Amino acid sequence: MSVLEVLQSRIGELERRLEDLEKQVADPERATKPDYPNLLRELGSLQKVLEPWRRYVDLDRQIAETKEMAAEEDEEIRDLALEELPALEEEYQSLEASILDRVLDADQNGDRPAIVEIRAGTGGEEAALFAGDLFRIYSRFAETQSWSLEVMDNSESDMGGYKEIIFKVTGDSAFRLMRFETGGHRVQRVPATETQGRIHTSAATVAVLPEVEEVDFELNPDELEITAMRSSGPGGQHVNKTSSAIRVVHLPTGMAVKCQEDKSQHRNKAKAMAMLRARLYELEKQKKDAERSDMRRNQVGSGDRSQRIRTYNWPQNRVTDHRTGRNFSLEQILEGRLQDLLDSLLAAEREAKLASL
Repeated sequence: MSVLEVLQSRIGELERRLEDLEKQVADPERATKPDYPNLLRELGSLQKVLEPWRRYVDLDRQIAETKEMAAEEDEEIRDLALEELPALEEEYQSLEASILDRVLDADQNGDRPAIVEIRAGTGGEEAALFAGDLFRIYSRFAETQSWSLEVMDNSESDMGGYKEIIFKVTGDSAFRLMRFETGGHRVQRVPATETQGRIHTSAATVAVLPEVEEVDFELNPDELEITAMRSSGPGGQHVNKTSSAIRVVHLPTGMAVKCQEDKSQHRNKAKAMAMLRARLYELEKQKKDAERSDMRRNQVGSGDRSQRIRTYNWPQNRVTDHRTGRNFSLEQILEGRLQDLLDSLLAAEREAKLASL
């Protein structure tokens, strides 16, 4: 089956779904339902596929016509066609890749905000400093994508790194791109704490979860233990005067989350519930993915925290992504310039999915 045939078969299904969604969204009674925001989000996702598809079809026609002109005997027409053809083909290939990424994506969470959890691993204080480096990389990348970033919780180390930091990024394709960061990240460098110049290896883990709304995954209040407590760590006198920090425990699983970033107990509770909902949703998703193991194998960005995905080598100014085997400039990665790296992962995933069809 050719790429065009794959796209045509999937696009037909999406166009029928779009027509159905447009009718539902136009219904005034539907607008009062709790899942109405989900319909709008799905509608927006479909439009991001179908609008480029129409341009893709138009380009296919233009390329065919331009190739005919390139075979003309008239030298002026032929030269003009040959001049235009490369740009048309380049745009065509770029559109094809972006459409395929969305059409082949079985995960419908790509356009949701992403909740990112970074935790220092082996390496003590140096691992915490590396976790801080990862947070700065993602912060800078979020700026390049015009995403908003909100810290939900953090635990600082003595030297200014992070034992743990959890934040949310919101924007176009936030989860679709950030999901590739899930896994183990390893750093090789001379730590600030090293007096003899020896290179150490330390690690941090990253987990990326889609933000899940209450309508998608409802938490049972009877299964929750919610505790208010005083904040700890930096924050001035205010944190010691009020019990604004919130800890929520999901009793059936024992999963616990806490949030103390905000001075408002109400907002801290909302953030903690969002983190818990995302983690429980991910547990359910992993069970379903295990049942669909073929899809899981073709999902390059579906690794877990135990999978080592990347090494940051300071002495050699190199970052190696172990899933593709490609190397990238450490300087560029530290500046948050992740697009080339993520594009290579998207391409690898796209090829794996196409090969499985």
